[in-house]
Amino acid sequence: MKQTITVRLPKELSKELEKVVKYDHVPVSNVVRESIRRYVALRRFEQLRAKAIPYAEARGIYTDEDVFKALKS
Repeated sequence: MKQTITVRLPKELSKELEKVVKYDHVPVSNVVRESIRRYVALRRFEQLRAKAIPYAEARGIYTDEDVFKALKS
């Protein structure tokens, strides 16, 4: 099911958006849809990461390097 929403943008952001859609030759709705998809994916990742951090730290994993070392083991 598709849903229509209305979003108010500050003038400067609206101008920047117009530049992007002209440069990329895409509709505004495509840019907004993709932006929302990316935002939602990032928030999901951050939430999962926050839940996983205590488990990782309990195993001595604090950095990306620690993760790679653990995966190699």
